[in-house]
Amino acid sequence: MRAIGTANYAYVVARVRHRRSALFGEEEYRKLLRMGPGGIARFMEDTEYGAEITDLGARYDGVDLIEYALNANIAKHFDDLLRWSNGRLYDLVARYLRKFDAWNAKTVLRGIYSEATEEEIRADLIDAGEFDETFLDSLVAADSIEAVTDLLADTTIGHGIEDAYAEYEETELLVPLENAIDRAYYERLAGETLHGGRAIELYEQFLEAEIDFRNMRNALRIERSGADIDPAEYFIEGGSLFDAGEIRSLAGNRDELLARIRESRYGEDLSEAIDDLESAESLIDFEHALDGAIVSYADYLSHVYPLSVCPVLAYVVAKEREVNNIRAIARGLEAGLEREQIEAELVTL
Repeated sequence: MRAIGTANYAYVVARVRHRRSALFGEEEYRKLLRMGPGGIARFMEDTEYGAEITDLGARYDGVDLIEYALNANIAKHFDDLLRWSNGRLYDLVARYLRKFDAWNAKTVLRGIYSEATEEEIRADLIDAGEFDETFLDSLVAADSIEAVTDLLADTTIGHGIEDAYAEYEETELLVPLENAIDRAYYERLAGETLHGGRAIELYEQFLEAEIDFRNMRNALRIERSGADIDPAEYFIEGGSLFDAGEIRSLAGNRDELLARIRESRYGEDLSEAIDDLESAESLIDFEHALDGAIVSYADYLSHVYPLSVCPVLAYVVAKEREVNNIRAIARGLEAGLEREQIEAELVTL
């Protein structure tokens, strides 16, 4: 990890604002929804995804081309963030981007669980964390869930994964393993002792919000699954809104959960997002509204503290949403879903 020099917030924030202005908006998504996978790839060729589409176009086509291009593009953008950043800012961004180590680990587990091919698994990996290509290749080449957990055990996201594997063997569900990875990632970040005044306070404030919203999503998913699992057992430490006991009692009562959010420090800043949460007709809609809410909160912090790490983290979250939205459109069209079904999967602001 490189963290030399003085944090250069003004320079990096200016670069990030330019990149943010190029993100797709609702008009671009409406256009994509009227196309097929081939049309989406051609459309992307005329956008800032053009270099990746051109580079990969000789090897892939259709949704595979779109997937590889999206993942290569997001990795390039986040590499740029690290390349631009100095000092404390570099340190904070690098720590946060370990979330893609967690993403990749969960992607490999899901791929092996669903008996996907190595090529199919590789297409969904995002090379933006600290795992190098050799280690990612070893994960993809693993021949079992147990082999993957053995490889992850000594990494920064490996804490608790051996116990989670024992649960997996009992239940044959990936939930314990996925949660162990998320918990190790967030609790390590939240538990690190950092010094740096206001920059660190803002970073921690953003992390707390993301953990709070992650805990809400986990509790709702467990409740929806009908599995005999205590939501408190999957609680991630480091947030500020709930403790494990509260999340257990609120998981099955959406009205009380929303009331708790409205009364919290997020209530005033996220009033519109909470209205969306209230109007969500299904738990999937509710989860999407939660995704929108964390983007809104990142934007709020960026507005209040424009020369800080907040605009950089907000850009990371917004870029993730763009990639997820394009992927959802491409996959939905390939699967023959109705436009309304695909639109329901998108997170737009």
